Amino acid sequence: MILPTVRDPRFVTIRRGGTLTDSDHHLLALWAAACAEHVLGLFEAVRPQDPRPRDAIGAARAWVRGELPMMQARAAGGHAMGAARELRGAARHAAYAAGQAGAVAHVAAHELGAAAYAIKAARAAAPDGMTDAAGRSECQWQRDQLPEPIRALVRADLRLRNDICWSVFDC
Repeated sequence: MILPTVRDPRFVTIRRGGTLTDSDHHLLALWAAACAEHVLGLFEAVRPQDPRPRDAIGAARAWVRGELPMMQARAAGGHAMGAARELRGAARHAAYAAGQAGAVAHVAAHELGAAAYAIKAARAAAPDGMTDAAGRSECQWQRDQLPEPIRALVRADLRLRNDICWSVFDC
């Protein structure tokens, strides 16, 4: 489970009673898409003909640009997760990362799902004895990509939800 049972108002848009601005919601979606795209090759190496994870990442970005309705971005995320279900290891985690990125348009708190699955993908792809280092490297890369306006928000979320995200954010 990657979402808390009680929704954090910082990840609920202002129009829905929370405090998240649309611009910060968009930045969360773009960061999640970057995290997922960073490991997408691990999926595409196994299933090069399956466009669903890449489409979900593209849908997240299209939603940010106002070119795609939220429901379509969310649906693309669901299709990417469908691509993951029959796989194992790094390819599966990479597809789930893409699915979570697509879902950020619907629920901003999926941003950590994209990041966590990307770290799991990097760890699963690493040679024996290098999984921890690969996870730390991916985690640090993600932190380096955080846009300044959402950096404090995401860093706080990393601390709050690390335990329910398989403790992958210990880097």
